[in-house]
Amino acid sequence: MDGDSKGSESIEEQVIDTLRTVYDPEIPVNVYELGLIYGIQVNPGGEVIVRMTLTSPGCPVAGSLPPEVEQKVLAIAGVQSARVDLVWDPPWNPGMMSDAAKLQLGMF
Repeated sequence: MDGDSKGSESIEEQVIDTLRTVYDPEIPVNVYELGLIYGIQVNPGGEVIVRMTLTSPGCPVAGSLPPEVEQKVLAIAGVQSARVDLVWDPPWNPGMMSDAAKLQLGMF
């Protein structure tokens, strides 16, 4: 059992690292630090489900950003399938950004 949980943690950490390479083209901060990722679920067998949102429902990258996240997660060793669930609740707001993102955007 420990081996499975360690494997899941390792994949989750790799997913987080990968998400830090995906940027909203309008904001020079990655989607993870922006607070757009609401959850990462790693299931046995290498299935990964990412719950994410966008800065607004009318976001111009609504059609391209989730597929980019899905493709990059699928490229991680050990990931057999990847799915992005786009959610709007709770609505994203700037308070969800990490301190690093706020600092990068000069919000301190």
